[in-house]
Amino acid sequence: MSADDIDPVGSGTGTEHENALQDVIAVDENDDPEGTVNRLEAHTGDGIRHRAFTALVFDGDGHILLAQRAPDKRLWDTYWDGTVASHPVEGQSQTEATRQRLEEELGVTPDQYSDLRVTDKFEYKRYYMDEGLEWEVCAVLQCTLDEVELDPDEEEVTGLLWVPYERLHEHPKWYRQLRLCPWFEIAMRRDFEE
Repeated sequence: MSADDIDPVGSGTGTEHENALQDVIAVDENDDPEGTVNRLEAHTGDGIRHRAFTALVFDGDGHILLAQRAPDKRLWDTYWDGTVASHPVEGQSQTEATRQRLEEELGVTPDQYSDLRVTDKFEYKRYYMDEGLEWEVCAVLQCTLDEVELDPDEEEVTGLLWVPYERLHEHPKWYRQLRLCPWFEIAMRRDFEE
């Protein structure tokens, strides 16, 4: 589906992007909820600040699992992400949402890790060409896999890559061929600043 096929919340063309059928949680700068908003509206025009999360998954040797976003993602398609990222739904915690996405996108079940925790939170706003934007208060969660067996959903994830996390941060030019999602780059930079 191209950007031309997107009908932002039913303008009468008869086609709708799947995101128009979902809601996200609008938040203020302190991540306090302000109700739900249409997901497509939150990611188009000037955007609406909303709650999100990114999860950074590690093995026991200091490698992070990068996941390449599927080519049919509306924003940052084929970019490399810090494992999984999404939006909790109303009534769902960041941790619950992360557990759900890890299982849905990668087949990673809670018995494969025991240390899932929130490590950071930040606000950012980034535009993606003329397709839309992200304006999020993004929680960062991390965990270490005891068992690294994966079963990725090809509709969500195109590729997987274990990368030495510290080396990726210290030598970004060595990884220029990996176009990284902005929220992951911010999370990684902040992780090493602390």
